Amino acid sequence: MSSLLRTVLVLLLAGWAALLGAGPAAADDGLVKVFVVADASQTLPAIAASTLGDQRRSGEILDLNRGRPQPDGAALTSADEPLHPGWVLRLPQDASGPDVKLARETGGQTQNQDQGQQQGQNQDPASGTAVTFPLAAALAIVGAVLLALITVAIMSRRQVTAGIRRIVHAIAEPGRRRRRLAVRQAVGERFAADGESVRRAYDAVGEAAAAAPGQAGLVHALRVDRGGASVWLSPADALGAPWERVDGTRWRRDTGSSWRTGDPAEQFAAFLVRAGSDDAGEPFFVDLSRLDGVLSVTGDRAVARDVVRNLLGEVARLRPGTPVLVLPAADGTAPIALPSGLEAVPQIAPPGKAAGTETPGPLRGAAVRGPVRGLIVLAGAPDQAQIAALAALCGSRGAGWTGLVCGDAGESAHWRWAASADGTVAIPVLGVELTVPALTVPA
Repeated sequence: MSSLLRTVLVLLLAGWAALLGAGPAAADDGLVKVFVVADASQTLPAIAASTLGDQRRSGEILDLNRGRPQPDGAALTSADEPLHPGWVLRLPQDASGPDVKLARETGGQTQNQDQGQQQGQNQDPASGTAVTFPLAAALAIVGAVLLALITVAIMSRRQVTAGIRRIVHAIAEPGRRRRRLAVRQAVGERFAADGESVRRAYDAVGEAAAAAPGQAGLVHALRVDRGGASVWLSPADALGAPWERVDGTRWRRDTGSSWRTGDPAEQFAAFLVRAGSDDAGEPFFVDLSRLDGVLSVTGDRAVARDVVRNLLGEVARLRPGTPVLVLPAADGTAPIALPSGLEAVPQIAPPGKAAGTETPGPLRGAAVRGPVRGLIVLAGAPDQAQIAALAALCGSRGAGWTGLVCGDAGESAHWRWAASADGTVAIPVLGVELTVPALTVPA
């Protein structure tokens, strides 16, 4: 509301400025400063002293009024001539004081303020001067006030509308969250029951390998649908027919094209897990064997936790018996309970440092594809000691383990995903945003 008051004040000041700006124009209409003689004892030197501050300036008053007709028909002709009560004597423009009036020239005569009441002039009793309000200035003030009121009404309406929207959003938000959660739970249930998409995904990986002889492990991620399959490669990699390039990293083949026999070795080496579903509701797979280090999921902590829980569920279904080390979170976050089918390990022996090599870590050079020996899970942001441990244990230059971290894993991270409160996760390196499954298993 303070902004509204400031707006009104600015508009009113603008109107007042218009009023002041009209002052000079009023002077051009014939308003002059005058002295009305009250009794015959008053003289020109006395009038000069009281209105100009110097009785020696009486000659200026004489020059302005010599021969000018007065209300009684007489006229001032000399400095020693007695003044008649009721005479209106014109004064220099710098005259001031309580006896100075404003008057208007009318047909050669000077009409004083008292005579001009019917022309809209108002006497200020404190100063004795006439205050005039020209029509243009009055209209400017009225316009400014009206504009201010209209502005207040518009801005108040916007504030009311915004307030209503906030109330509606607050009322509707719980329902929207429930609907969104139901969608995510449906995705999780579908993943648990859907083995066909997994089979087709491994077929697509093997078929892509057959289209690029001698170049194993090209596929980083993929999606399968009824119309075919799409795979994501590095920008420098390419596939032969029937695959067609869609953009710099994505290739697609349709079901109408004849399928080649897949490469069994490539199918065996791939470690595909469904990270979520895309906008079309289709499952989106990533290959953990291409991670070569640590996956750091930042953003909304609850959704980041669901991301890691889903990946663990995928591994438990597709690769049961995979060893998993759960590290305690430095910030006290409760650990993620492992789904049945995974093998919990109490610790991992750190690898020895090879002679002549730098400190091991997944950021040393490009990612190298390798088998997933096991998983290291951290439910919260790691401290510096844990970041160093992750760098030593994960990736091709470590012990070959793969890290799944709910939080910023610092320099140990090779992949970085961003979770949102609406239940989605963005994978910037692939340019996709997926709906994260909401599992019904214990957290």
